[in-house]
Formats: sequence, structure tokens, C-alpha cells
Amino acid sequence: MGFGIFLDLKFHDIPNTVARAVAAAAGLPGVRMLTIHASGDLAMMRAACEAVAGKKNRPAILGVTVLTSLDAVALRRIGISGSPATRALALARLAKQAGLDGVVASAHEARAIRRACGPNFLIVVPGVRPASAALHDQSRVATPAEAIRAGANYLVVGRPITQAADPRSAALSIAKEISAAQRRPR
Repeated sequence: MGFGIFLDLKFHDIPNTVARAVAAAAGLPGVRMLTIHASGDLAMMRAACEAVAGKKNRPAILGVTVLTSLDAVALRRIGISGSPATRALALARLAKQAGLDGVVASAHEARAIRRACGPNFLIVVPGVRPASAALHDQSRVATPAEAIRAGANYLVVGRPITQAADPRSAALSIAKEISAAQRRPR
């Protein structure tokens, strides 16, 4: 159908392994964006960038900052100090330093990431839910309009569409909300 693919596999391993995985994924037809974990550190992220450097039509490489299912308590439980916002911003800065095209981060951190990383740094926001939708396993969510106003370039909307009684209607409603938010100044 000609759609670009957002390959959200969240690669996270030693630099050589991630570089090989990114090179293989970049060779797949239609892949426009792919993800790696920014917590893999600078060497891993740089290796991912080098794996596609100079390739024609290479996909954008995005660093996943802090999963939207994690809150401060969950971060502490896995040994990560600080708030999700502090961690996400630090990882976004590291991703920019490594040469990544952007990050995946919640709308709660998007505004600070935009200020720190600039207007050309891509921000993909998951955990997007219409106001009436269930949270499911998400902790840090935003409505489509909130995510756009926070500075998102792309939104990830899954279950509010795929599990809706009328997926087409749900998607059109979300698209309408996005369009309205894009017309309003940030």
C-alpha cells in the first residue's frame, strides 16, 4: 500500500550486535523509522548510526528514552534514580550527542526535549489516549492534542483504535483532534 514502516523493535545489546541489527532492519523495504534503546549508551547509539551512514533512503533512528508504562516507582524498582522526566531528558540529550535522528518519549517530556535538542530533532510520542480511553498498562499518557501541543512530530496510537468497537471512527476522531491541535499555536 506504500505506507512507511515504523519498526519499533527497540534494539538493545552490545554496539556490534545493535549495528548489525540496524543495518539488517534498514535494508527491509519501506522502513522509515526504527528504534533502539537510548539506555544502551553512547557507543551503542553511535554504532547504530554508523551502520546506516551514507545509505540512500536510510531510516530515521530513534532512541527510546523511558517507556510510558514506567513511573518513578517502577524506575526505582529497577535501580534507576530520578524522575521519568529527568531520565528521559538525559537520554534524549545523549541520543542527540550520538547522532540519532530523534527519540521516543512521553508527551510529559516532549516540551523539555524540544527545547534541549532543537526543532529538527524528531519526537515520537507513545501512550496517546483520547480523554475517554482506558489507560491499560500506560502510566504517563496524553491526549492527541496534548502530545501535539507538547512538540510531538509523530504519535503512537494503538489500542484506542485497534480495540475500539469502530476502529475507523476512532481513527477519524483522533485525526480530527490532531488536525485541530496543529492549527493552534503551541
